[in-house]
Amino acid sequence: MRAKRTSLVHLIYFSRLALSSDVQIRAGQVGEITRHAQKKNEFSVITSFLLVEQTFAAQVIEGERTSVHETFNRILADDRHRDVQICEWREITKREFVNSCRSSIRSPTNDVHFAKANLMPMFQRGTPRASAIHALSLALQTEEMSKQGIDHLFI
Repeated sequence: MRAKRTSLVHLIYFSRLALSSDVQIRAGQVGEITRHAQKKNEFSVITSFLLVEQTFAAQVIEGERTSVHETFNRILADDRHRDVQICEWREITKREFVNSCRSSIRSPTNDVHFAKANLMPMFQRGTPRASAIHALSLALQTEEMSKQGIDHLFI
């Protein structure tokens, strides 16, 4: 028996970012990207998590197939992203992320998670694993929710 098709998908991509090399300015730029994406994603009923490590970005995007496709096309057209590559695009049965757009830049406060994921060598080779990006995004979301006193998500 064939599995029932769903229109709910997730897409994981990575790209090179054309942002400032100054850490504080780059943090402001990522904040602006996040705020803009949050507005667009709320309208499109998209949930996502954006990771930033040095000049690389990776993101998990979840939602209805058409909305994810439209969102990804906006990313492709955004001149702040270069060398955009899809790591994974697949159907999912449920969402795993709770925010329309959350971002995390590698910093001393989350370095243990980024170090464990060890994405930088994969980014530099152009071969990041979707599973590593996904696991890091989930770990950072879980840590953030824990700090807010939320220990379980009912999604």
